[in-house]
Amino acid sequence: MLPVSRSIVLPESELVVRFLRADGPGGQHVNRTESAVELRFDVAHSPSLPDDVRERLLARSDRRLTDEGVLVIQARRFRDQGRNREDARERLVEIVRGALVAPKKRVATKPTRASKLRRLEGKQQRAKIKQNRSRSWSHE
Repeated sequence: MLPVSRSIVLPESELVVRFLRADGPGGQHVNRTESAVELRFDVAHSPSLPDDVRERLLARSDRRLTDEGVLVIQARRFRDQGRNREDARERLVEIVRGALVAPKKRVATKPTRASKLRRLEGKQQRAKIKQNRSRSWSHE
C-alpha cells in the first residue's frame, strides 16, 4: 500500500514496476545490472483515485502521461535498484498530492483608470519618439 493522503491509498496491485539498465556511472557493472526503475500507474482506470483527482491528473499536460492515461515515471538517479524504486514511488505520491488541491478559479478583473492612462501616455511618448526619427533632412 502506498499512502498518498489520509483518504487516498494506492494498492501495490495498481503499480506496474519494470527494471531497466541504467546509463551513467558504474563501469562494466552498469551493463549487467538493471538498476533503473520504470513505474507505471493507470490513472484513467484506477479505482483508488477520486473522480476529481483523476480528472486533474489527466488534464495535466505532462509528457509522462500516455494517451491511454498511464503515468510513466522513470527513476535512474541512484546506482541501487531499491533506492530508485523508492524514488519512483515518492515521485508518484508527489504528483498525486499535487492534484489533490483544486486550483483557484481566476477572478476576472478590469484595468484601473490610472493604468489605462499610463498605458496611453506611454504609447503617445513612443509615437513622438518615432515621429521625430522619420523627419526628412532634405533642407540641409
